[in-house]
Amino acid sequence: MPGTLCKDAIKNWEAENEGTPASEAKIVKLYAQIPPIEKMDESLNVLEACEHLSLSTNSIVRMISLPKLKNLKILSIGRNAINRIIGLEDIGQTLEQLWMSYNSIEKLDGLQPCVKLHTLFLSNNKVAKWDEVAKLSQLTELKNVLLIGNPIYGEKEKAEMKPHVIKRIPQIKYVDGVLIDDDDRKAAEELE
Repeated sequence: MPGTLCKDAIKNWEAENEGTPASEAKIVKLYAQIPPIEKMDESLNVLEACEHLSLSTNSIVRMISLPKLKNLKILSIGRNAINRIIGLEDIGQTLEQLWMSYNSIEKLDGLQPCVKLHTLFLSNNKVAKWDEVAKLSQLTELKNVLLIGNPIYGEKEKAEMKPHVIKRIPQIKYVDGVLIDDDDRKAAEELE
């Protein structure tokens, strides 16, 4: 059975939200479609007023550019099959939160356009190198990151790994849902 097309998911959303055209809605949730969305497509660009778009819990493999979503602040695209972060150039000026947990991401390239990004949820992906985490230090507004469940943690507890994250993303304030304190910063400084 073929997957749900984005245009059909949008029509279904409009049917459930009578009286609100998707093009005017600030929050559009297209998560957990049955059958799942397999492919993002150009029809998502009708969501011009959207500030929070949820495409989570589908079967999306590849991200695309969304040039008309100039108001987008939150993109929720977790629980899919995405292996590369791409297509954020057009929404990077407004995007504040990117929720991408439970995908297949190994490399953290493609985030540079996101100049306002303060929250990045990437738990349970395939990030295996600390050099990838260090790339996040370029995102000067980034304050909250979720990395638990990635191979870089191995079998260690998130508390043990917190200093390693802080060392690579010094501006961070929350790691894996826990506020960083002075002891955490000191532990990060003591790492070699």
